[in-house]
Order: sequence, then C-alpha cells, then structure tokens
Amino acid sequence: MSRNLTLALLAGASFLSIGVYPAAAFDGATGEPNVIYANDPQATAVRSNMGGGFIQFLFGDTPQSRRYYEQQQPVYQQQPSYYEPQGQAQPMPGQAEAYDPTQRPFDPKFEKQEVEYRTKEGRGTIVIDTPNKFLYLVEGDGRALRYGIGVGKPGFAWSGTKTISAKREWPDWTPPAEMLQRRPDLPRHMAGGPENPLGARAMYLGSTLYRIHGSNEPWTIGTNVSSGCIRMRNPDVIDLYGRVNVGAKVIVL
Repeated sequence: MSRNLTLALLAGASFLSIGVYPAAAFDGATGEPNVIYANDPQATAVRSNMGGGFIQFLFGDTPQSRRYYEQQQPVYQQQPSYYEPQGQAQPMPGQAEAYDPTQRPFDPKFEKQEVEYRTKEGRGTIVIDTPNKFLYLVEGDGRALRYGIGVGKPGFAWSGTKTISAKREWPDWTPPAEMLQRRPDLPRHMAGGPENPLGARAMYLGSTLYRIHGSNEPWTIGTNVSSGCIRMRNPDVIDLYGRVNVGAKVIVL
C-alpha cells in the first residue's frame, strides 16, 4: 500500500511539473486552459474532476489547502519613513498656476477696531507694534484704536521714537536713490493718485525717508512687505490722518 501511495505522489508531482491539465480545464475550441475563478459555478465541476489526495490538497477548498495558501502569501512591509512624501504634494512642472497675491484673503483681525490698551503714553500717541502688524492710536483711559498695517521686510525693519513732521493728501512719490539702485525699473517720479504706491494719505516721520502711508495693495496688510515704511489700507490711513496732528509722537517697537 505504501508503494502505491508513493507512486501516486510521484504521478501527481509529474502531472504538475509538465503542465498537464484535466480535460475540464481546457477550452474545447482553442485547446487553451480556461481561467476559472473561485466564484465561478464551473469551479466545483473542475475541482471534482481533479481527484482527491495531493491534488485536492493543493486546489481543494479544505482547511489544509487554505492554510497552505495563506503560508505562501508574500509579506509586504511598510516602506521606511523617508519614502513618504514630506509636506504637501508639489505640482508637476508646467502644472503650477501663477500665484496671484491679489487673491490673498484679508484677515478680519486687521480691521480697524477699538480695543483695550494699557500704556503710559498720552492721548494722540501712535504706537506701532511691528512684530504683530498693528498700529495703535492711544485714546486714553486704557483704550486705543487699532489698525492693521504692513511693515518692513527682513533687513528693513527698524524701531525708535519719531514725530509726525508733515502730512500730505494724495502725495507724489519720488523713490530715493537707495531704492532706485535696488529697483532700477521704478519710475523716477510719480504724481499722486489712486495708482500711487503712497496711497491716499502720508504722514512723514521726522527727517527720515519713512512714512505712515496708504496703499493700493490692501492684500499686503499683515505682512512684511515695505522698505521700512508703515503702510495701511486707504480707508484706514484717511481715518488716522484726520485724527492726528503734525508733531504727534510715534513709537515704533
């Protein structure tokens, strides 16, 4: 009996190695093996023609065959973290859209508003909080009007105490020589008006080239954007202009 079992096992192994298929597994028209899926009604019929024993162990739906199949499944390991994309996915070359700064939403916190503000400075003093992008007009009694501003870019920020030395409505703009060296494309002079980068109003700070002025680029409020000037939205600078006088103290933090 053991001799017969050995011969049966050898026959089964030869049957698999030479690619012999049971007749039920072939397409009678083409002679090619049929593809039979697990849920296919033909599967039961094909399986019944395959016989038992070793063949059933490999192809049959038995606990032993399922365990054998599961043991043969490849083990997929998670890739190391350095394969994972870092940050947001970047667009492919040619797919990136041009950034339009005019679409930057205006943060409501930069709207003009009256706030609690404790200071020893007198009424009418302007305090410019450069890091937080706020300008405070002290009202006294622990209150102030707060406006959103744009401030100097890295390398152009400054601090100190000045006074308003002059005020201008719709001021002309003449870029200083230092700016023209950095930006030779700028005009040498621009008359006041809606397109002027100094905006609707300007308040000059002492004998410096710095000003508190309006802007025709309101989306820059809340950013480090200027060459040292303090910029405001035009409605805000018009409001501030009407509240302060020449000689008012300005503290830049």
